[in-house]
Amino acid sequence: MEIEELPCEEHHQILDVHIAGSSYPPFVLSFKNLTYDVKVSTKSGFPFRWKKPNVSSTKSLLRGISGEAKEGETMAILGASGSGKSTLIDALANRISKQSLKGSITLNGEVLDSDVLKVISAYVMQDDLLFPMLTVEETLMFSAEFRLPRSVSKSKKKARVQGLIDQLGLRNAAKTVIGDEGHRGVSGGERRRVSIGIDIIHDPILLFLDEPTSGLDSTSALMVVKVLQRIAESGSIVIMSIHQPSSRILGLIDRLIILSQGRTLYSGSPSNLPQFFSDFGHPIPNNENPSEFALDLIRELEGTSSGTQILFEFNKSWKASSMDDNGGDDTISNRRCTLPLKDAIAKSISRGKLVSGGNGANHSSSVPSFANPFYIELMVLSKRLLTNSRRMPAKFAVRLGTITVTGIVLATMFWQLDDSPAGVQERLGCISISIATIFFNCITEVPTFIQERYIFMRETAYNAYRRSSYVLARSLTHIPLLFNLSVTLSLITFWTVGLAGGVPGFLFFFVTILASFWAGSSFAAFISGLIPDVFLAFVSGIAIVSYFLFLCGFLVARDRLPKYWLWFHYISLVKYPYEAILQNEFLDPTKCFVLGVQLFDQSALATLPAPVKSELLQSLGRVVGRNITRSTCLTTGKDILKQQGIVELSKWKCVWVTVAWGFFFRILFYLTLLFGSKNKRK
Repeated sequence: MEIEELPCEEHHQILDVHIAGSSYPPFVLSFKNLTYDVKVSTKSGFPFRWKKPNVSSTKSLLRGISGEAKEGETMAILGASGSGKSTLIDALANRISKQSLKGSITLNGEVLDSDVLKVISAYVMQDDLLFPMLTVEETLMFSAEFRLPRSVSKSKKKARVQGLIDQLGLRNAAKTVIGDEGHRGVSGGERRRVSIGIDIIHDPILLFLDEPTSGLDSTSALMVVKVLQRIAESGSIVIMSIHQPSSRILGLIDRLIILSQGRTLYSGSPSNLPQFFSDFGHPIPNNENPSEFALDLIRELEGTSSGTQILFEFNKSWKASSMDDNGGDDTISNRRCTLPLKDAIAKSISRGKLVSGGNGANHSSSVPSFANPFYIELMVLSKRLLTNSRRMPAKFAVRLGTITVTGIVLATMFWQLDDSPAGVQERLGCISISIATIFFNCITEVPTFIQERYIFMRETAYNAYRRSSYVLARSLTHIPLLFNLSVTLSLITFWTVGLAGGVPGFLFFFVTILASFWAGSSFAAFISGLIPDVFLAFVSGIAIVSYFLFLCGFLVARDRLPKYWLWFHYISLVKYPYEAILQNEFLDPTKCFVLGVQLFDQSALATLPAPVKSELLQSLGRVVGRNITRSTCLTTGKDILKQQGIVELSKWKCVWVTVAWGFFFRILFYLTLLFGSKNKRK
């Protein structure tokens, strides 16, 4: 094998690998008798469910499929919708539970460990899942930061990215943002090539692609397959599913498997298709696309009583009789694979394959699980999240606008509240609305992560970074946003409403508001991780926050709540910041909130003349044995807190509980990502 560096466009360098005869044993991925069955249950509908029990049946998605793919070659899996081509790709890429998948998959004759496969392979999904506001160059550079080890210098990473841009034919689009429905960006073919690029940045040994040409015009599809051919020629095994390729694309493919209903109807070189169907008695007409002819014929056979059984049996006999080099005598190729897998991977790294872990070694594969340490991942993730968010200012502007308008409404509604009984009620209302607004505002974060969810799943499925790195980076990058929102709401409402405490009171109010934003943001992250559907997650989040508000102690004091709702009162996120601000407001011993003359303000006696009120107060005083005048303080701030049932925690303890709730939901968010994003079929 020779490795030489060839100049590319604009003087960038990429690594070009040439296979020189049999100077080294190539990688061979072999699979034998792959079988995958799923249970399909048929449920009778309400209201007649009791009349017909549920019926379970087994459906075979893969039925005894065998074959092999060699280094330097491109294998395509062809078939109509429902034929099992995507299932076969998932099986080879270890995206099906080992308990459900029967058969064997080996690389160089050795069973692949799941952790090893993650770092020597890449899987390109059918959908192009990319951050819309990053440019092509930035997208590939961030991928390089994730997948290439710290031992690779920044300049070499940039050179790798620039070389890959040329290799993918993306030079003219390098500075263009990816784009989405609301932002104009690169074309569909360019998006697909970027999706391939981010997964081959570390030059994987195995590359799996699920319908990479789907949705593209013929020219773009051809360009994508040419890129894949060059990747294979650089020393990789490329396996892709494809639906009805053109004749030009078929000419670029080295090996072809045609599936129908989970069975192999053809396995071999595309160049042998005319001879195969001619021997079968259905010659391919001149100037007709062989793949289209094959799919049309298979569709016709599927409509017959015997189905494709005849073609299935013919393929087995034809393959056994042919025994050509392309046909499938697996022993010939496997005999060449004399190197143990660990040594083969090490040799692959030494001859130029970048592979994410080329700087380390472990007992099983010569590569560590992750290319970079935790703190490197944290910095790169934070930079990417901030870059993408900075280019979408509308999201922040909407949240800031909501908080600003709410603050102005509260300031004008509750302008300079006094210390009267009515002022007390208005304070309670102002504080509860402020806290509720914070949590409702945080629920707007739910769609953001759900949109990123599949990007996260794709990247973590093959160990681009740790899940914990993502959770921490996402948390840290949100803090500046939460800080700005907290400052805005505090400055607008505290002084205008006339809340108590002066500067120390304002600082405590700000800290409590910030803690509330932190807890609300963490709760929204947990909901978005738990429920992958945007609509369901959004509605669920709003409903739960509403219940938090109902049972926080504002509408009904804790002492008057039914016992069966007390548990929800204590888990209400609104309860703790609400009680903290109330204590900040009413713990001043020098303040009085109900004077003797104000005792009758909220009753039918409010309209009585002042002398009559004084006489009533004196009479009341004689009854209770206390001198009560117009200026006697009857209700202090502590009395109000007791009426609200706020006697258990101090104000600072309430703040710390709020902060702790935030950390608790971040941990739950991490656990939902850890156990809920395995991205494997059962």
